[in-house]
Amino acid sequence: MKASLICAIMLITAWTSSAAIAAAACCARPTAASDTRQQPAAVVAGAQAVCPLAARADKPTEPGWPLTMMAWTFHRETLFDAIANAKELGVRYIELIPSHAVSPEMGDVRLDKNASLAVIAKVKRELELAGIRPLAMYTNDLGTDEAKNRRVFDFAKVMGLTTIVGEPPVESLPLIDRLANEYDINVAIHNHPKPTRYWDPAIVLEAIKDLSPRMGVCADTGHWLRSELDPVECLRKVEGRVHWVHFKDLNEKSRQGHDVVWGTGVGNARAILEELKRQNYTGGISIEYEHNWGQAMPELKGCVEFYRKTVAELFGDEQDR
Repeated sequence: MKASLICAIMLITAWTSSAAIAAAACCARPTAASDTRQQPAAVVAGAQAVCPLAARADKPTEPGWPLTMMAWTFHRETLFDAIANAKELGVRYIELIPSHAVSPEMGDVRLDKNASLAVIAKVKRELELAGIRPLAMYTNDLGTDEAKNRRVFDFAKVMGLTTIVGEPPVESLPLIDRLANEYDINVAIHNHPKPTRYWDPAIVLEAIKDLSPRMGVCADTGHWLRSELDPVECLRKVEGRVHWVHFKDLNEKSRQGHDVVWGTGVGNARAILEELKRQNYTGGISIEYEHNWGQAMPELKGCVEFYRKTVAELFGDEQDR
């Protein structure tokens, strides 16, 4: 029986079941009538078996780490624009943001925990056509409300993500830790510049010290520079808990510093990659470029070239772990 027919039968007979939702998000082809129908993106343990596209992303065959496009780099455009730009750059992974409008044709429709099955299916199809896999997402939706948190984790699961990045309140972390283990998804606590909640790596370590290994750090190297911290030293402080990296290089070590092509700024970009290799880091490297909005493709190409050249030198003939 064809997969599309199986999906249709499941939807008709058990529309509200999580297995059907997972299958629909994976292989349904939306119609005009279904575009406006909202359903929860719930997932259960068997969902990945029903929905092949919800499986974890393949590991890269090239040396190093999964080079990932942080969608915020193109947040003034649409998600489909971000996907197209990532493809042009030769980047095969993406980190999603819930505030992103999906495409010009879909108006103000966003890809987030409340997205309809039709929207999820359209995005999955666009990603598949581009040869890009979603690995992570940044969200501010995690907190002390378990039901809301579950919707975030449900969405992450149905999209096949490995990591949720965010800055949830300290008091919510034990609950989030429990859900991270239940869903088999890492949570990486992100740092913005001083004086935000987690600007100092010591603050993050104190917040997660009694939590499981599922709870870790998203190392934003540029925001450490904006806090006048040394990214390499910060990485050493959080060794063993780094789950994700927002990689940046800046023109100066201050709150006013802006992004520049990797390897041309004050961030000691090569040393950061060397330190990650020393730590046997296995997460993703997200390109998050927050300068020259809408005109940064030449700089982004330079970042990709620096990364690939440096990683080739660091790893030689080694393959990604």
